[in-house]
Amino acid sequence: MTSSPHPIGVFDSGVGGLSVLRAMRALMPEESILYFGDQRHVPYGPRSMEQIQNFSEGITKFLLNHDSKLIVVACNTASAAALTYLRGCFAKRAVSFVGMEPAVKPAAETTKTGRVGVLATPATFQGALYASVVERFGAGVEFFQHTCPGLVSQIEKGELNSADTRAILEDALFPMLDASRNIDTVVLGCTHYPFVIPLIEQILGENVRVIDPAPSVAKQVKRLLEAAGTKNQSQGRASVRFFTSGNPTEMKSMLPVLLGESGEVEAVVWKNDREVI
Repeated sequence: MTSSPHPIGVFDSGVGGLSVLRAMRALMPEESILYFGDQRHVPYGPRSMEQIQNFSEGITKFLLNHDSKLIVVACNTASAAALTYLRGCFAKRAVSFVGMEPAVKPAAETTKTGRVGVLATPATFQGALYASVVERFGAGVEFFQHTCPGLVSQIEKGELNSADTRAILEDALFPMLDASRNIDTVVLGCTHYPFVIPLIEQILGENVRVIDPAPSVAKQVKRLLEAAGTKNQSQGRASVRFFTSGNPTEMKSMLPVLLGESGEVEAVVWKNDREVI
């Protein structure tokens, strides 16, 4: 059996991708990981597709230059705007990409009322990926959408249970809980949002299921590594290197809160919007 000690590259606009990293660490603790949080440009949601593609290309080059064997686009907005673009840009590198898509399929398969709430950024809702997933798997299901303005910024600040964060979620969820809508499932379409699942569940109550896509993404990463023969076969818990284009001290303070482990964070600088040094 072949094996590769090279790291997996993971990136997001900020700390949201740590929810995916957390799931990967739980499933594959033996894999080394490089995590890049582009906090200089967070949030990606309101930005243009071209900007997001440029950021994603620059970060991918950075991660590949650090010997990443697979790239996880742990950001729904970047996946919607740039995943196909990245696969084309780096086709000659023969590197696999794993992206995020709203968990519409499992929601559609398990809903009993046929009514599902979806929380995501504007860019995700406007992207072709979301429309494609709804078209393929959402037949007969009614979806109620909300963009949760300001929620990503609250999570970036570590305000997971503040009054302001609750107000944002209540504004999104209370209309969905109206008896006329009768939702029984809520899909999280942004990697930041799993960090406020406890608060979401408090608001929704026991009869509404919340779907976090991170565990499914981790399983897909493991399947691809095994298929390619590049899964690390060594024992023990591997290391994670953290990079940010923002303030490394601020990200470092968030790691124990969001990831459950600490680590050093290295600062990186954008030379321009397409190249990280």
